Amino acid sequence: MKKRFVEVKAIFHEDGSITPTHIIWDDTREFEIEEILDIRKAASLKVGGQGLRYTVRILDKKKYLFYEEPKWFVEGK
Repeated sequence: MKKRFVEVKAIFHEDGSITPTHIIWDDTREFEIEEILDIRKAASLKVGGQGLRYTVRILDKKKYLFYEEPKWFVEGK
């Protein structure tokens, strides 16, 4: 497993919070984040790194999306 950096569309709110709405792979495929299930400061135990961990639902599957300022990553192969 390794960090797979991704482009993310997000809404930045006045209070400083961030709501990611879409993940875009490097091949330009775009996936809507259907639901944010949890947000917390956490480390990736599989690939290292830490920051805000968003537990999200994409295509009815639970995934982790990390915001490690200033980049976003997922745990990938």
